[in-house]
Amino acid sequence: MATGTQKKAAGKTGAKKAAPKASKSAPAGIPRLRQRYRDEVIDSLMKEFSYKNVSQVPRVEKVTINFGLGEAVANPNVIKTSLEELELLSGQKPVATRAKKAIANFKLRAGLPIGVMVTLRRERMWEFLDRLMNVAMPRIRDFKGVSGKAFDGRGNYCVPIKEQTIFPEIPYEKVDKARGMGITIVTTANSDAEAKSLLKQLGMPFRA
Repeated sequence: MATGTQKKAAGKTGAKKAAPKASKSAPAGIPRLRQRYRDEVIDSLMKEFSYKNVSQVPRVEKVTINFGLGEAVANPNVIKTSLEELELLSGQKPVATRAKKAIANFKLRAGLPIGVMVTLRRERMWEFLDRLMNVAMPRIRDFKGVSGKAFDGRGNYCVPIKEQTIFPEIPYEKVDKARGMGITIVTTANSDAEAKSLLKQLGMPFRA
């Protein structure tokens, strides 16, 4: 007959055998594009450009989304509508951009709101890029990829979008007018070639 000490030892042994194996998946809450960068892109870029240190590998630093709204001079309500739309597609509260100088010919006064913008970093940045490349862009009519030449010479990439309606977060029936936007992806790359390789490996659909 087993003693109390033997039973206790057996219980510990059984618990140890039943313990689940450690999971290799990403911790909950980490955007999948960020995890892809860590698991695949870093190693690939180190081999491609012969980096000696991981700190040399370029990364995406921030994403800026901007609506230029010249029509707001005559219709101030456009600013309110665009702020709401930009918040829906970015998941973050945007701000209005204002004119720095007055231009009499355009009836533009200094300080008048003429656009809206938002800057995304960290998790929201990764989540937006994932939705942009894998959900929104494929919804563009006759989409054949984006230009591989829209870099600024410092490793930053600009994506012009003609209509905000490619983002499913914006209810189509509530859109009063199709409006274009500029999306700037800022990287730490030292050259456009490095930045392009980074974005391509993250999934940016560059035209052949």
